[in-house]
Amino acid sequence: MAFLDNIALAFESLRMNKMRAILTMLGIIIGIGSVIAINTVGTSLTNSVSSSMSSLGATSITVSLTQKSDSDESTSDGVKIKQFASENPSDSDLITDEMIEAYKTAFPDDVKYVELTCSVGTGTVTSSSDSSSDGSVTVMGTNDDYADAEEINILYGRYIDNEKDSDRKVCVVSDTFVEDTLSLSAREVIGEKICVTINNVPYYFYIEGVYEYEDDTASTSEDEDTSTVTEMYLPMATAQVITGSSSGYQTLTVVTSSETDTSTFMDTTAEYFSAYYTQNDTWTCEASSLETIISTLTEMVDTISYAIAAIAAISLIVGGIGVMNIMLVSITERTKEIGTRKALGASNGSIRLQFITEAVVICLIGGIIGVIFGIGIGAVISNVLGYSASPAISSIAIAVGFSMLVGVIFGYAPANKAAKLNPIDALRYE
Repeated sequence: MAFLDNIALAFESLRMNKMRAILTMLGIIIGIGSVIAINTVGTSLTNSVSSSMSSLGATSITVSLTQKSDSDESTSDGVKIKQFASENPSDSDLITDEMIEAYKTAFPDDVKYVELTCSVGTGTVTSSSDSSSDGSVTVMGTNDDYADAEEINILYGRYIDNEKDSDRKVCVVSDTFVEDTLSLSAREVIGEKICVTINNVPYYFYIEGVYEYEDDTASTSEDEDTSTVTEMYLPMATAQVITGSSSGYQTLTVVTSSETDTSTFMDTTAEYFSAYYTQNDTWTCEASSLETIISTLTEMVDTISYAIAAIAAISLIVGGIGVMNIMLVSITERTKEIGTRKALGASNGSIRLQFITEAVVICLIGGIIGVIFGIGIGAVISNVLGYSASPAISSIAIAVGFSMLVGVIFGYAPANKAAKLNPIDALRYE
């Protein structure tokens, strides 16, 4: 019998026993639906977290000065001596500008930007032209690469030039700060003198640039009566003088080029900077990347999703048993039909294929309905959790294929029983 004829017979059998067919498919639908729903939620969560962390700089590498793990002991003439290392590095331990420039020269194709920052703190600003108005800002010293790396959009004036502005009292503020605190337009405020009080000490700066405020570059004050707190940028040298810090750095952020493998280059960066500290008994440099964290997190979510999906897939076994049971009932009901076909010359293989095809069709239809059901449930759960639904195509294909495999496995025994029926006994069956 042709394969298409077997499929037609399978659909005819399902049509003649609609309720029984639906109940038989129910186990397959629930099993496949559960697996797809779980994978959809897991994939949506992974994609959302990866996207969010990527926006924070997944291609960036953070280089940090850290204490060596074995710095607490040293050997002198075979005697262990306990060293009480300071928790803070000395000026000679810090990463220097010369190290950074040498690093950029050594890897010109991989290093796009090197961000350097110096946190000064929160300051209260008063305009020299209007002492009655004031506002708060987060003061931070930065290098020249910071604006490009963070994609700061300068509306008027210019950004900090550390070479030209090292001895100048200048700053860059946001347009929101200008409007809320100075009551001037962003164009008019260039050259305006402001007083910034930091730790009860007043400092005077001239505004040389105004950047465009964005939600992800500022925070809102908890006091509803105050304005939005945005960042004020100073030359790095000025920030270090205010904080009393040295000219070196404990941390820096490397923004790699788009063609660079961040994970591999992270190890290269760590080796490069740690080479400067081979003779340092206390300190060394380590590198980390959000890409590594994202990869680890993705693996964890995938493992959990697969584990839960595997548990949910157990219901497929129940569904498969249901298919086997209904096929055995169907064979009993159609014993005379089988005997007639064998009497007319149908081979055992033909009979076996007929009933295996019927089992596969039942499971395939159940699998397709389960996929639709699972995607719908997964989308609803993802939206409730605040994620965009992202069903995995590979999971759908595997689920449909697995449902067909269930049909073959659990349909073979009943089909084989039908194929081995004696035609004379089958024709005499009542």
